[in-house]
Amino acid sequence: MSNDNKNKAAAETAAPVSNFLRAIIDNDNAAGTYKRDGMPTVITRFPPEPNGYLHIGHAKSICLNFGLARDYNGVCHLRFDDTNPEKEDQEYVDTIMDSVKWLGFDWQASAQNGGGNHLYYASNYFDTFYAIAEYLINAGHAYVDSQSPEDMAANRGDFSRPGVNSPFRDRTASESLDLFRRMKAGEFADGAHILRAKIDMASPNMNMRDPAIYRIRHAHHHNTGDKWCIYPMYDYAHPLEDAIENITHSICTLEFQDHRPFYDWIIARAAEGGFFKQPVPRQYEFARLNLTYVVTSKRKLRQLVEQNIVSGWDDPRMPTIVGIRRRGYTPESIQLFCERIGVTRSDGWIDYSTLEGCLREDLDPKAPRATAVLRPLKLIIDNFPMVGEMSENVACTAPVHPHHPERGNREFTIGKELWIEQEDFMEEPVKGYFRLFPGNKVRLRYGYVVECTGCDKDDNGNVIAVHCNYFADSKSGTEGSANYKVKGNIHWVNAADALEAEVRLYDRLFTDANPDAGGKDFMALLNPNALEIVKAYVEPGMKDVTPDTRLQFERHGYFVADRVDSVVGKPVFNRVTTLKDSWGK
Repeated sequence: MSNDNKNKAAAETAAPVSNFLRAIIDNDNAAGTYKRDGMPTVITRFPPEPNGYLHIGHAKSICLNFGLARDYNGVCHLRFDDTNPEKEDQEYVDTIMDSVKWLGFDWQASAQNGGGNHLYYASNYFDTFYAIAEYLINAGHAYVDSQSPEDMAANRGDFSRPGVNSPFRDRTASESLDLFRRMKAGEFADGAHILRAKIDMASPNMNMRDPAIYRIRHAHHHNTGDKWCIYPMYDYAHPLEDAIENITHSICTLEFQDHRPFYDWIIARAAEGGFFKQPVPRQYEFARLNLTYVVTSKRKLRQLVEQNIVSGWDDPRMPTIVGIRRRGYTPESIQLFCERIGVTRSDGWIDYSTLEGCLREDLDPKAPRATAVLRPLKLIIDNFPMVGEMSENVACTAPVHPHHPERGNREFTIGKELWIEQEDFMEEPVKGYFRLFPGNKVRLRYGYVVECTGCDKDDNGNVIAVHCNYFADSKSGTEGSANYKVKGNIHWVNAADALEAEVRLYDRLFTDANPDAGGKDFMALLNPNALEIVKAYVEPGMKDVTPDTRLQFERHGYFVADRVDSVVGKPVFNRVTTLKDSWGK
């Protein structure tokens, strides 16, 4: 068994790395906390709001929730928290579903877990939400408040002073119920009234100071149309959704830690009303992904798109899932990254190089090799054999993958005129430079040894061509090649049959490791070199490359044929990452 296969087998049989969430689930399973007839003991959910494109932080949550369900033979629900019709759209629903599937997960349960399609929408529960709201009013746990938004904000208090009870807090249940039903009937304008939970205006937790649970919004909804003109607030709807779906472990990021008391309160009140049975869901918080050199704020990402800083949500410089997918990242590399960074309760920063390292680790054994010259300079072999007035073209071969001989060889030719990299020639070499300069010998990778004889320059003194002679008995793979010992080894493509291609050299979008921190102006920290487009030459076999094909251009890094702009015969390549991390070095 090869080392690659051994490593793969070891990875497949290794136990998942433990973390505090796995410890909680293990304890619950041992205690039989969620042992219910015909139901898995682990049911998680990924609950995005369809108001934008998912980003790399969401990928961590997707891998965590679906991964836990997979590892514990459970089920993970994909649920759209579509309670805010003014910001939501079917476009976002579609791209979220596509992103989850691309990452390698599905919301279809296995036959062992009863099968079924576990795709849900909060809007499908609107009738239940409304019924629970009426129960809360009748039970004295909610009231209709008619204060202006300004008065509500002023009376809510702050962290240094308690809130003040609304003058409408003691409305009778019948009066609040009548107003709430008239709100539902569309009798009032947006903002005229709001339904609030009645808890404690003096609570040190601001989320428990009579939070709003329903507001009036005369807006068309992507799923329910114009049926409703009142919509539940997120903090009200989310825990009820979990309870309706029998979620066992409701996993969210740390910013929701202060919302947990209301999460527990609303489920407990609904359970008292007979809407839910024990055991009910529990919420657990983990640290969100903080990745250097990116911003994940939807508002700021939208600003980049709307101001044409990037070409769209799928621009390969964007940290959106559609962006990193187009950049050339693989689902396996994202899963490896999320596994490697782990799950903790405390915030921290993950360096971007960790993400790139996972990609290299995934692509190295997979990606076929090819040759590309990104900044071309003509190399002329003056003594190369001619056939009449045409250069002879000699067949050369190179492995498709140096560690997998079973994948065969790729074929190309070498002739009198080649393209090499500009940096592979120096008329006056610096110390330690072993590539082309007058009088020096180098090997043309997979070809011949050549000796540089000089160069041509334009009127401005710029080098436009390099001249050399070749040694006919030095061809790679022949007996004579062993007679030549040279320090330099450069890559090339034959000018006679090389394919011209657009290559987009992507780099990090920001020059600052924390562009979103400390009140910085993130727009002033944009990296001017985040995209460079070059006209390159690639070996002729690249004409058959299909979109989304990933490969390694030897020496330059990992590249992908752009899934949008690349076509067979006229490829466009994106640099996914360099062969090693050189950022800031």
